[in-house]
Amino acid sequence: MNAKKPASPENMFLMFNHSLSKDQETDAQNIWGTQLQFVGLPGQLKALWAQIPADKQELFDTLAPFRTWLEKQSRPNDLVLIQGDFGATWLMVQYALNSNLVPVYSVTVRLASEERSPDGMVKNTHFFKHQMFRLYGI
Repeated sequence: MNAKKPASPENMFLMFNHSLSKDQETDAQNIWGTQLQFVGLPGQLKALWAQIPADKQELFDTLAPFRTWLEKQSRPNDLVLIQGDFGATWLMVQYALNSNLVPVYSVTVRLASEERSPDGMVKNTHFFKHQMFRLYGI
């Protein structure tokens, strides 16, 4: 366990583009307690997080609904799993830190296999396995 244990988080808010894997869920509950509840982004926010506009120079206003969602739903020391667009992630990590939330990210082990066919084609397959959670900034 590399992540530190914040004081009694009730929730882990999920700001990322995937479903939480069973390994991630189990690891989070082993670290922060089986009472931990996982809270996914509501539909419209999930769609926006998955497709942060590539044509905008500034993202602060675009991210206002995410800040509002966390402000209304979270409590101090709640966890926020934040992964996605680099700029949006950085801004939301800053927001979480300034709001007494605990931003974390999932570290994965990456494995790859390569198959070569007789005609010279190469098929690469990548596997990702959750390893641990880390706090941002540590």
